[in-house]
Amino acid sequence: MQLSDRAVHRLFSAISLTLILALSALIASQYGTRAEPGYPIRPVRVVVPFAAGGVADTTARIIAEKLGDKLGQRFYVENQPGAGGIAAARTVISSPPDGYTLIMLTNGTAISVSLFEKLPFDPLKDFAPVSSLGFFDFIFCTGASSDFKTLADFIAGARAKPGALNVGTINIGSTQNLSAELFKTAANIDFTIVPYRGTPEVEVSLLQGNIALMIDSYSAIKGNLADGKFRALASSGAVRSESTPDLATVQESGVANYDVVSWNALFAPARTPPEVVKTLNGALQDILADADLKKRLIALGIEAKAGTPEEIAGRLKSDIDKWRQVIEKAKIPKQ
Repeated sequence: MQLSDRAVHRLFSAISLTLILALSALIASQYGTRAEPGYPIRPVRVVVPFAAGGVADTTARIIAEKLGDKLGQRFYVENQPGAGGIAAARTVISSPPDGYTLIMLTNGTAISVSLFEKLPFDPLKDFAPVSSLGFFDFIFCTGASSDFKTLADFIAGARAKPGALNVGTINIGSTQNLSAELFKTAANIDFTIVPYRGTPEVEVSLLQGNIALMIDSYSAIKGNLADGKFRALASSGAVRSESTPDLATVQESGVANYDVVSWNALFAPARTPPEVVKTLNGALQDILADADLKKRLIALGIEAKAGTPEEIAGRLKSDIDKWRQVIEKAKIPKQ
């Protein structure tokens, strides 16, 4: 059957339209949506994968308020706690990549990649990095009446009685818990790691003498430190924290190469327009350099610091590998 010139023209027009639509869809999938002029022009949601009241939530709220002041639209926090940050990640991944739904990712996100059997998202592929927000150490501490006056004392005690000393942390797979596992390996000592459901239980156990040492964030234990109930022995970072400048590091206490610094960062859905990421990053660079904001976060044990998207993406990638090795060496079963 021979087609008329008119039919042929219609056929080629239909094919051309189909190809154009397919190409447009491909480009959109690879490069994301176009940014709205004047972003942001409406409120922006910041999803936090933790319950309200914790240090990550408090940090997010402080910075969200400052972002709103800087960019002229309300940035509001929505808490979506859950194991591995899965619920929060699903919400953000399924949201349009337009800059109006953001997420706080943390060092815990890097851990989740190896901790979960089937993590339903890939943080390296499903999110667009914006900037780091802050970094913080963990504190190694004992009860005030403990015979261990320094971390070197604890290490000596652990070597004298392998496996006899108890170290308390929050749940298995938390950064605190894995920090203890890494400490055991780096210091070449043996002790028993006792996981608890939350920081208050660890603190009570330390006060009761059931554990010899606990590892947690400065913000979590600073009340007991201030009251003289706890004695800080060391901080976990490679260099001394601005929150505890007089406290020796684990490295200074004789454990070479020990370095644990946790972090919070802002990410967007993958394929978010580069212009949006640039706007957010620029605002955060200014906000996190502010002396008053730095002071507020230092009181929580957090050193405010913005960075490039490439820097926080690199940190996420390197920490995924770091904690994978710790999890595998400790033989922690996948969840």
